[in-house]
Amino acid sequence: MKIDAELLVESPGDSPALASKAEEFGFDGVWVNETKHDPFVQLSLAAGATRKIQLGTSIAVAFTRSPTTLAYTAWDLQSLSGGRLILGLGSQVKGHIERRFGMKWESPAPKMNEYVTALRAVWQSWQKGGGLSFDGRFYKLSLMTPFFSPGPIGDPRIPVFVAGVNEGMCRVAGEVGDGLHVHPLHTTKYLREVALAGLEKGLKKAGRKRADVEVTASVFAAVGGTAADIRALKESYRQQVAFYSSTRTYMRLMELHGWESVGERLHELSVRGEWQKMAGEVPDEMLDEFVVEGSWPEMAGVLMERYDGLVDRVRVYLPFDGGKGWRALVSGFRASH
Repeated sequence: MKIDAELLVESPGDSPALASKAEEFGFDGVWVNETKHDPFVQLSLAAGATRKIQLGTSIAVAFTRSPTTLAYTAWDLQSLSGGRLILGLGSQVKGHIERRFGMKWESPAPKMNEYVTALRAVWQSWQKGGGLSFDGRFYKLSLMTPFFSPGPIGDPRIPVFVAGVNEGMCRVAGEVGDGLHVHPLHTTKYLREVALAGLEKGLKKAGRKRADVEVTASVFAAVGGTAADIRALKESYRQQVAFYSSTRTYMRLMELHGWESVGERLHELSVRGEWQKMAGEVPDEMLDEFVVEGSWPEMAGVLMERYDGLVDRVRVYLPFDGGKGWRALVSGFRASH
């Protein structure tokens, strides 16, 4: 299992120093998201400050960019980083695609399947030369002249990780992806019975093996130097769990554990904008299913115990800040191997 760090920066200019520190500590990879800043700007800066650590998007929103537009960005970043890019893609949800980005929402799982395939068709046309020919339901690509082709690069195989919550998108990851992103709102029961079950269906359909796909999970981890720090952080996750659980996308997870009534109450509160009341609807036993806890030296063992055999990469759902606790986490992780 690999151990990664998550960068959540106030400014893209913070990315180089943090990525360099994560590499110094011995993390296998760093991941950036697409919330307040462009993830590719962050990774471009991080690439120049590092030499070997992997650089991933967790996630970049696919459906706000054409496959060809994203192909150019990823190709340049793969070249710039010396082959260290992991392109993590997510669909986002209908409300954001339509109302925040002004784009068309279409069947997300079939569209993501086609999107990944189209990306690779563009990359192949650049690496091997010749024309571009992709005729799909959502994308039709048939023009690539030498003037617009950047040509081949030394590391043309760019891993594409697909973010999946419900079975359909997990199947897509198994069918065409190089990896599956698991959302931090998960339980081990959900991993086995929904995410990995869907992944296996996709793998079987494509004639692939589990070893062909890396599964990576971000984890709600209450970790700190004192018992009080750990308790406070765990309690802060209650609001985050409430927020995510209010979304219809995660109702399958709620149903799996018999938390449908909790999910419905949270959804109603979110519709009314009563955000401050939501945390109180999350019972302790539900929070315990989502959050792992321990000190910095203990956390490596806690993560290994819960996730060994389920995922291939893991990271705690906290912004990496270069503090000494993170070094203890990596050291414990290496020792546990």
